[in-house]
Amino acid sequence: MGNIKRALISLTDKSGIASFAAALAEEGIEIISTGGTAAKLREGGIEVTDVSDFTGFPEMLDGRVKTLHPKVHGGILHQRGNPEHVEQCERYGLESVDLVAVNLYAFEKTTADPGCTLEDAIENIDIGGPTLLRASAKNFNDVTVIVDPGDYGKVLAEIRETGNTTLRTRFELARKVFALTSSYDTAIIRWLNTIDSSTNSYFKEA
Repeated sequence: MGNIKRALISLTDKSGIASFAAALAEEGIEIISTGGTAAKLREGGIEVTDVSDFTGFPEMLDGRVKTLHPKVHGGILHQRGNPEHVEQCERYGLESVDLVAVNLYAFEKTTADPGCTLEDAIENIDIGGPTLLRASAKNFNDVTVIVDPGDYGKVLAEIRETGNTTLRTRFELARKVFALTSSYDTAIIRWLNTIDSSTNSYFKEA
């Protein structure tokens, strides 16, 4: 297992990320990021590659499309020990993404507001985040995925010791991902089930 060389960081909850990212950079790990997270890291003096520069494709549609790109997901999902995957990555110019730190749009916080509209709720349904998380967790054999800032210290300690995390740690982190995405989807359907489409103004024909 090689060392972690590249990390993708895209967070709603940015607590602790500046110090964690700075420590990753000290270990020679390239940081890729998006929007507000990239801005926060730069404020801390951390060198960051915008995801749009990494993919060669701009963030678009009011931020709805940022990380949904083969260069991102190919970089995450390819199996490092699979010669065919390695050959395809070389052929299409895909670079490995070895660590992913992502948390999700605050859907439950948004919908807890009594004034939350269906439009507000829809815009706070995260698409790219769960996709990144599920891809990373699926490939935990090769990728370290973090959803909980409380895990930054453990991950950093292992990287400092060996250049990477242990397989056991990556598995435990992957389990956290699927627990989170499951509860996230449950929260969405629970709230949507409170909407009466026969009376809600969203469904009135123009």
